[in-house]
Amino acid sequence: MSNDIDALAESARNRGLKLVRSRVRTPNKRRFGKVGLTDKAGKAVFGMDEKGPIGKREDVEDYLRNLGARDWGASLDVAVIPRKRKPTKISREPANDSEPGPRPSKPQKKPKEKPKPKLKLRDAKPSDTARIVQLIGELEHDVDEASVRKNLGKLKKAGELPLVATLDKAVVGLIGRHIMFTVHRPKPVGRIQILVVTKEARGHDIGRMLVEAVEAWCRDRGCGLIEVTSNDRLAEAHAFYRHMGYERTSIRFFKKLS
Repeated sequence: MSNDIDALAESARNRGLKLVRSRVRTPNKRRFGKVGLTDKAGKAVFGMDEKGPIGKREDVEDYLRNLGARDWGASLDVAVIPRKRKPTKISREPANDSEPGPRPSKPQKKPKEKPKPKLKLRDAKPSDTARIVQLIGELEHDVDEASVRKNLGKLKKAGELPLVATLDKAVVGLIGRHIMFTVHRPKPVGRIQILVVTKEARGHDIGRMLVEAVEAWCRDRGCGLIEVTSNDRLAEAHAFYRHMGYERTSIRFFKKLS
């Protein structure tokens, strides 16, 4: 086991990363045997949350292996120097008339490239209800269509409808927005209530565009700051918010009232 971990740490170092091991030494404890990856500056890269590593060794190994495959593929992108060809002898035409050669064929038309999917941000509509329920389900929140439809009506009256992102009219992302007034701040506070982009549509900067749209919306309404909460186990989401310039400033508590 120790040799495997050492080999994994070496693999991480070869890719400019650092393997972080859990300090929990008691079997059956929550973080026992967990590992994660950070960059040289100590920022979370994979399998980490604020309290330390939460990843499995085999998941980290797969992550590093995929990085290695990409590095290997990039290393093949090298220039190839063509060999010099010997000059070919030009044959002379015979003195008598020759038969006409075949007519040159018409160049074939290149196949048209598929247009890139069109991305659009807009207010959520009641007809989006079923898709919104599916997106919320990806965050492991249990909600039904009737509740979502009812809440959309209330949010519309409050002027705080969530935004959805569409690719070729298919809803692939959702962000909730809210403005609140507090007694201890001179300006209203903006809040991102929920953010989710379906796995199939990631890699198009949809999350960034949704966050920037809500930031602009809050700024236009005089907010002095914007905040967001995120579950402890969503390490990738935490890394995304840090990349967007958000800082961790507090710990969230909640209590169910019913």
